[in-house]
Amino acid sequence: MTEKELVIKHYSTYEEENRLLQKHGQVEFLTTMEYIHRFLRRGMRILEIGAGTGRYSLALAEEGYRVDALELVEHNIEVFRAKMDCRDKVNLIQGNALDLSGYEDETFDITLSLGPMYHLFNNEKRRQAMKEAVRVTKTGGFIFTAYCMNEATMLQYTFGKKLLGDYRKKKLVSEDFIWTPNINDAFALIRTEQILALAEGMPVERIGLIATDGASLYLSEMIDSMNDDLFAEYMKYHLSICDRQDLIGASNHTLDILRKCEN
Repeated sequence: MTEKELVIKHYSTYEEENRLLQKHGQVEFLTTMEYIHRFLRRGMRILEIGAGTGRYSLALAEEGYRVDALELVEHNIEVFRAKMDCRDKVNLIQGNALDLSGYEDETFDITLSLGPMYHLFNNEKRRQAMKEAVRVTKTGGFIFTAYCMNEATMLQYTFGKKLLGDYRKKKLVSEDFIWTPNINDAFALIRTEQILALAEGMPVERIGLIATDGASLYLSEMIDSMNDDLFAEYMKYHLSICDRQDLIGASNHTLDILRKCEN
């Protein structure tokens, strides 16, 4: 099964919309939006690659920004369109993160790639997706790229469910505890030291690497049980530590923020 087929199969049955609506899922959404807003200015044009069901694109459109959104999976597009109305300034098309040829060079002030890297299993394809995102971004603009992290899976699933021996037999986990990409897994995992190497040689500089959900999935039941006041305080705490580099690798998701420089 190809990566594209795996993604379509996964999101045709998985309710992505619900993931970011639970309190522990809101942490990732609210943190990502916090950092987008730190660089967003009125009049900027935004592209979201792999827009899913539109959680980010629609929120930004409702704030008055011009948003283009590209999504691979037809099911997600159907959910996205069902939520749109005439007030939403979103140009939504079906497409692939590896080929953004429908967009000209230097078009967007901010490019969001908050899902594609979750499903690309080799560096060649990851670099192609990165290269395309950089190409369509204006010089001086920003690229936000999200990743799923290796260590959270090791801790929560491999050890948490006592599956190390089984995974080793199936050659899914290496001797140095790296999750091995395989054709039956919809998600690709990465370590922090691999992220910066993906943009090597491209005209970008890193200006932030953020643990977007931090400990939230480890503490999901506790966070979901919080009342709104306590959850607001938890978010303040999380935002105060989510850029600490000693905590990045254990997060389930990270956000790499790059600025496009002059060639």
